[in-house]
Amino acid sequence: MNEIIGLVPALVAGLLLGMVFFGGLWWTVRKGLASARPVRWFFGSLILRTSLTLAGFYMMSDGHWERLLMGIVGFTIARQIVTRLTRIHKNSRSQTQEGGHAS
Repeated sequence: MNEIIGLVPALVAGLLLGMVFFGGLWWTVRKGLASARPVRWFFGSLILRTSLTLAGFYMMSDGHWERLLMGIVGFTIARQIVTRLTRIHKNSRSQTQEGGHAS
């Protein structure tokens, strides 16, 4: 039981890393599409997000495969959360825009 409780911080760290990675991706797409030079946004974001994520996984795992596995599980859960949150945001924004066009 203590072994499982000891893996909870790795799960939380994976969730945070996933939120930063996928939230940063969402933010980059929004900024990059509106930019005159989107390649700078996309390439810079890719390097920064990947570097932060790999460094986070390296420090979190500390050479233990169990921690790494829990971090990956948290990272995957964060992907689902960010995907749902950005869909909700997109839908609520499009509904208010449509309402403004109708009047």
